[in-house]
Amino acid sequence: MLSNLKPQAPDKILMLIEEFKADTRQGKIDLGVGVYKDPNGVTPVMRAVKEAEKRIWETQTTKAYTGLAGEADYRNALAAMVLKDVPADRLASVASVGGTGAIRQALELARLANPDVTVHVSDPTWPNHLSIMKFMGLPYVEYRYFDNETRGVDFEGMKADIAKAGKGDIVLLHGCCHNPTGANLTLDQWLEIVAILEKSGAVPLIDLAYQGFGDGLDADAEATRLVAKSLPEVLIAASCSKNFGIYRERTGILIALAENPAARDLAQGSMAYLNRQSFSFPPDHGARIVSTILGDDALRADWAAELEDVRNTMLGLRAQLASELRNLTGSDRFDFINRHRGMFSRLGATPAQVQKLKDDSAIYMVGDSRLNIAGLNADTVPVLARAIIDAGI
Repeated sequence: MLSNLKPQAPDKILMLIEEFKADTRQGKIDLGVGVYKDPNGVTPVMRAVKEAEKRIWETQTTKAYTGLAGEADYRNALAAMVLKDVPADRLASVASVGGTGAIRQALELARLANPDVTVHVSDPTWPNHLSIMKFMGLPYVEYRYFDNETRGVDFEGMKADIAKAGKGDIVLLHGCCHNPTGANLTLDQWLEIVAILEKSGAVPLIDLAYQGFGDGLDADAEATRLVAKSLPEVLIAASCSKNFGIYRERTGILIALAENPAARDLAQGSMAYLNRQSFSFPPDHGARIVSTILGDDALRADWAAELEDVRNTMLGLRAQLASELRNLTGSDRFDFINRHRGMFSRLGATPAQVQKLKDDSAIYMVGDSRLNIAGLNADTVPVLARAIIDAGI
């Protein structure tokens, strides 16, 4: 049986990681992998996470299963962080295996509700979105999003394409810090998207993987909250990997906002059923870390302060890189880097130019020219800026 399996295409980012490790050149720079790194190149454990884990270790008396949906304390605390004013009579939620698991369960839920569903997804988007949909056999179409000339959002193209979504279709949107481009919609533009969805009856699925990494915890959730208050049905997949720094704990949540309490109950039951079919009970350690932090005022304040430091570090690197490139070129054509938000920016370089950065300067980034700002520090920013110019970008 096993000999009948077909080789699977390797993940491009994981391949890039291995290639980077094998590179023996001094001063090599990894801008590919999508994790936050401090100026020393370390992905740290946050102070509040350490303290929460200590408290859990000291007080936990059992490792028995939680419920199929996960612990209510976790789900309620995280839903409140995302939505602030939680509409309890409309809200269903389940803990998931990371944000990726939440996306998969959201798509499974959509297919249960509408076997003929089509997913509308931004061009470009996080590659795993497309990989999951292809594996599931879900039909999808791409809507215009990134303007490679301005390195901003092609908003007119986006609106025209999203308007083609039908009733009961899914429109997958990035809540903030768009991956891979870093280019975000303004709140006024979100209002226009809401109006289009309201007219068509398509259901938004918001991927909120980077809350707190862009403009702040509340500011980054503002668009999601606007959509949640404006439309009768909304799906939200949120991740704790980045903002709590617990990547390996695989901690996420799927939130479904329904039109009425009866539909909410149906969604809650279906989401628990999907968890049962996929992995039975969700992992708890990361969820318990999050609920411990969010449930304690002092821990929450310390966590929020450290998250602000992370966010401001990335904003400072953006400003420094844009300034270096402005000085080298005598133009503002790279100022989009300072306008982008989150860990990523897409330079708009060709694959050949990205290869030149790797070959000539030992600078590694994804082939579509997505670079991880958090892979830089104050000393490597000038190196990258000079290499960008030398590569003809």
